Amino acid sequence: MASYPSLFSTGFCHPPDPLFPGEPDAKCFNQMMGWIKSWFNVLPLDQAIFQLRHECLPERAAAISFDDGYADNRAVALPILQRHKLTATFFIATGFLDGGRMWNDSIIESVRACRKPILDLQPVDLGAYQVGTCQEKRAAIAAIIAKVKYRAIRERIELTSRIATLANVSLPTDLMMSSRQVKEMREAGMQIGAHTVSHPILASIDLAEARYEMSESKIFLENLLGERVTLFAYPNGKPGLDYLKEHVTLAQEIGLMPQCQRRWVAREWCRSVSGAPFTPWDRSRMRFGVRLLSNLRDNS
Repeated sequence: MASYPSLFSTGFCHPPDPLFPGEPDAKCFNQMMGWIKSWFNVLPLDQAIFQLRHECLPERAAAISFDDGYADNRAVALPILQRHKLTATFFIATGFLDGGRMWNDSIIESVRACRKPILDLQPVDLGAYQVGTCQEKRAAIAAIIAKVKYRAIRERIELTSRIATLANVSLPTDLMMSSRQVKEMREAGMQIGAHTVSHPILASIDLAEARYEMSESKIFLENLLGERVTLFAYPNGKPGLDYLKEHVTLAQEIGLMPQCQRRWVAREWCRSVSGAPFTPWDRSRMRFGVRLLSNLRDNS
């Protein structure tokens, strides 16, 4: 039976967040990395992909990845990875570096900071939401993101700006890494991959725009790091919904090697590239281990 790497796609690393209590904080992540270190042969992603293609992966191979380029990846995740002597790959949406902000975070932070009992977004045809409690805020965030997610890039930007205005809040500018911090990650031995410029759903834009998004993120990172960048992760990552076969071909033409995301991909277009990426949030060692075994069984 072929040995496939488990790709742990993580992105968390805030202190305990009352709005999202289920997400792991630094203490939890440190614990998870200890479990992974003891159970797996953790490889750099490019090495894992190479060995997978040549059918020479070691047993219990795994790789760790982070998406988007959040500042807490540098501030919190990197020291923990170094403590455990682990390497991870960080996929960067380059358009949000140096003070930018992803559209979904604009929605999250608008709802988080809203002091009104009801957030009325009817002027932008997004409904009205009770936001007086953390539970109500979580429900509102999920509903608004679902309505905005598959809009065109420019429309998403306009909508999130209007949402902040209607919520009467000022949005943070320190959520994502700076260019300098990305370089520090690479200098610390981490791998850096492209993740488009503005994190669009590739299937929702034309191929010319998709080529720009994919190639420009690669070029930006290559200029920043002074080296070739070949690793790539599709935004959102569901094949047939978020990206199509032509985007796989496009990645190959550009010189990108996709870290195919989500478990469905391993069975279809990118079986030769990736195993079964997933995000394990379980807090206990037993539950965490059971989920890993289940993931490996489902994709063997």
